Amino acid sequence: MIHEGLPTQLPDIDPDETQDWLDSFDSMLDERGRERARYVMLRLLERARETQVGVPALRSTDYINTIPPEREPWFPGDYEVEQRIRAFLRWNAAVMVSSANRKGLEVGGHIATYQSSASLYEVGFNHFFRGKDAPGGGDQVYIQGHASPGIYARAFLEGRLSEQQLYRFRQEVQHGPNAGLSSYPHPRLMPEFWEFPTVSMGLTALNSIYQARFNRYLHNRGIKDTTEQRVFAFLGDGEMAEPESLGAIRVAAREELDNLTWVVNCNLQQLDGPVTGNGKIIQELEANFRGAGWNVIKVIWGQGWDALLARDVDGVLVNKMNTTPDGDFQTYSVEDGAYVRENFFGPDPRLRRMAEHMSDSQIQKLPRGGHDYRKVYAAFDAATKHVGQPTVILAKTVKGWTIDSLEGKNATHQMKKLTQDDLKRFRDRLYLPISDRDLERSYEETGAAPFFHPGANSPEIEYMMQRREALGGSVPRRIVRAKPLTLPGDKMYTELTKGGGKHAVATTMACVRLLKDWMKDPEIGKRIVPIAPDEYRTFGMDSMFPSAKVYNPGGQQYESVDRKLLLAYKESTSGQMLHEGISEAGAMASATAAGSAYATHGEHMIPFYIFYSMFGFQRTGDSIWAMADQLSRGFLIGATAGRTTLTGEGLQHADGHSPLLAASNPAIVHYDPAFAYEIGHIMRSGLERMYGEGGADGTGENVIFYITVYNEPVEQPAQPDDVDVEGILRGLHKVSTGSGDEGPRVQLMASGVGFPWIKEAARLLAEEWGVQADTWSVTSWNELARDAVGAEDHNLLHPDEAPRVPYVTDKLEGANGPFVAVSDYMAAVPLQIARWVPGDYCVLGADGFGFADTRPAARRFFNIDAQSVVVRALQALADAGEIDPALVTKAFHQYRIDDPTAVADVKQEGAGA
Repeated sequence: MIHEGLPTQLPDIDPDETQDWLDSFDSMLDERGRERARYVMLRLLERARETQVGVPALRSTDYINTIPPEREPWFPGDYEVEQRIRAFLRWNAAVMVSSANRKGLEVGGHIATYQSSASLYEVGFNHFFRGKDAPGGGDQVYIQGHASPGIYARAFLEGRLSEQQLYRFRQEVQHGPNAGLSSYPHPRLMPEFWEFPTVSMGLTALNSIYQARFNRYLHNRGIKDTTEQRVFAFLGDGEMAEPESLGAIRVAAREELDNLTWVVNCNLQQLDGPVTGNGKIIQELEANFRGAGWNVIKVIWGQGWDALLARDVDGVLVNKMNTTPDGDFQTYSVEDGAYVRENFFGPDPRLRRMAEHMSDSQIQKLPRGGHDYRKVYAAFDAATKHVGQPTVILAKTVKGWTIDSLEGKNATHQMKKLTQDDLKRFRDRLYLPISDRDLERSYEETGAAPFFHPGANSPEIEYMMQRREALGGSVPRRIVRAKPLTLPGDKMYTELTKGGGKHAVATTMACVRLLKDWMKDPEIGKRIVPIAPDEYRTFGMDSMFPSAKVYNPGGQQYESVDRKLLLAYKESTSGQMLHEGISEAGAMASATAAGSAYATHGEHMIPFYIFYSMFGFQRTGDSIWAMADQLSRGFLIGATAGRTTLTGEGLQHADGHSPLLAASNPAIVHYDPAFAYEIGHIMRSGLERMYGEGGADGTGENVIFYITVYNEPVEQPAQPDDVDVEGILRGLHKVSTGSGDEGPRVQLMASGVGFPWIKEAARLLAEEWGVQADTWSVTSWNELARDAVGAEDHNLLHPDEAPRVPYVTDKLEGANGPFVAVSDYMAAVPLQIARWVPGDYCVLGADGFGFADTRPAARRFFNIDAQSVVVRALQALADAGEIDPALVTKAFHQYRIDDPTAVADVKQEGAGA
């Protein structure tokens, strides 16, 4: 037990003297008051540090175990059986990676991480991690990415994976579907096995916090009882340097997430060397977590140290532990006992006497706490019983432990091969019944060592299976139990088909309007999870505050400053809206948790995360990749999109490229709609594909809809009677046809907020230049390009079939005149479809950095406004020999498209965010 950072493990060698000091302090407190007592205490601490007494800061404790021996619980397992199981797992995990690096294959892998953390995992697997069949649905366990071989090794012993699959580690396609194993925890690659992707370091920490929070959200909203579920996350001490690792720990403490336990494997090494050789990473992390309000449990020393600490009556051993840097501890892990005796115990005669009864071998084998089953069990037991705070277990280990050739070395992370001699020594240390002859024969036949399985009826396997059965089945395991939702019908989308009438309406407002209607639906309404990073008012969603309310597990314990207003800010324990503050990373983590609830909880939830588009894929693209890997579903709404719609905000708010970033993610379905009625069809399609009976198995597609919308009010036409719904959903539909039948003609294409530019350009071309223009709304450049690439791939792999024609080619076939494309993004966005457009194709784009000015000025600067479209269209016609090139020069000078000052007097509407 630790009280405010002070240890209680050291014995009081003079209780009377101690009481005298306490009495003196009490007397000063009574006579002089708290301020004087506080001043004197601070001066004493200052003097203690000046004289190097080594009193720890109140935010940290001595470098010893948090739980003293006398408070350790009884270990309920069969220690010897579990030790043998652990040996089997260590061997199979190491052989798997070494085998994957045999000559002629060499696909990499990591051995050392699991070897250091095997005890940490096995205590969890045998005693704490509840499977999917446990009451409440089981726990969510985030496995450290580099430890995946050990998890596969356990699945092999459980009969979930075959020996052949282990030999095919990191070989996912060459042997056929599902014949190999992914390198890391990837749910998208192994959707029935892995549940959480974790190898993008730092995201495990962030996502596990918001998963635990989302569990509480589901419970508080009455959707699912999650009180029996815990979230465990395994992390590395080097990984804690990632900003995302510690960036949200205050959220977990603030919301009292005692359903969350982190296990940080502190093997003191990162990829190429010590985490903090001159310091003490465990002490540093303890200070961070204690300061943020977490419960911290340190597991530093194994049982072999207990007797030594009990003899430390004057604290000299604890002081030595406190002052020895991690770099030295790493060195001690690879040196022999004589070296440790000389350099750790030797300098102080009191320390040397303390260890004089021990042989060098005994000193060398003094264990670290993270390898001690009883110490680790005590930590897990305390963590799962702790109330009111999240818990972090800081467990000290040795990287590559039990493998002599790897143990504790700086290069351990990059060492992927074990020689036969290495393996023989490893086998001997694990006491495995594998003969030299069997090992050598395996090398001759397969190029690798043999895996070990004691047999399905062995005591170890029976014990392992009994423990997992008692805890609710195997972990990790991913199961989809959610059923398709009953989705709203045509009536839900009627309003968006009517257009805006005389009023200009921003597509952001149209999108939010439909969201509000969805939330009123009796079937899907409660499953909507609105998410925003401190910008609900910006997106016109403040009207939802009084009814939906902002989620806060503590409710609203204050009177809101705007409580008298109609749209007052309101928080509630059962609130529906997730208000993440200024944290796009946190918002993405919430979207991921909500979007995967159909698998983690058997409940479909529909995340609707709305954000400044510039702060989506650019800022949190890695999180979006993890969301896709986790097979999450939902809506990402990139509002205030485009490079010129929010130009008053300047460069960092000017998104000219998010569609390209979205295009790089195979799970993202991106749309850039121009009209409200397009939004209705697109969002309806998203619901049907993700939450209806879409997908190969009829349980929904594992895709994410990214929709870019704009804050600029524009004219919203009513949906035409002959609306081309297929075209809208596939990426392209015709909006208007030039009225004239004679003279030159062009095809104008635009997406999103760019459509009004081509509409005006078509008018100018007809009235001032005698050129007719057809207009096309491109709802998705990305989907058109993806379809075209897919058609080419199909044709490559099916040469005996009739060639598949890309949709964009088929749709534009027969259109007369050159094609001119424009959007509020860089030219590379519409250029995605260039090779498949059946005719001369030219594009205009907002390339370069954004800046602050009016929209007309910005669009003239980038040459994407209506007048620039006119000049580009005339130039295309001149290049085709259909008009006199002099007309291009005339138009250029007439419109002054090279001069932003020409539009200095043009007013704009709705310029704010």
